Parts: sequence; structure tokens; C-alpha cells
Amino acid sequence: MSGILAGLTAIRRYVGDVMGDSHYERYVAHHRRHHPGTPLMSEREYWRDRHAEADANPGARCC
Repeated sequence: MSGILAGLTAIRRYVGDVMGDSHYERYVAHHRRHHPGTPLMSEREYWRDRHAEADANPGARCC
């Protein structure tokens, strides 16, 4: 039973990473580590900036 639960947890974490669930948390960790003492964007500002950057520089993406 614990093997099944571990597998389901891993699948949930993978899908969450693909969907961007942890992107803001990674940004916060990076910002605090590399830019201490500077203002941190709110989550709303982060996503607005991220989508604006993706729209301005589409690169290789499917949609």
C-alpha cells in the first residue's frame, strides 16, 4: 500500500511541476538566495511578468 501511495505522490508532484505549481516558490527561493535585501514580486506580479515575457519571446512552445 505504501508503494502505491508513494507512486501517486510522485505523479502528483510531476504533474504539479509541469503545470507550474512550484514555479513561484522556486522564484522566491532563488531571489532570497541571490538577491537578498531587494524587493520580492508578489505572486500576482510574478505570473504577470512571466506571461508577458512568454508572449514577447515565444520561442519553441506548442500553443
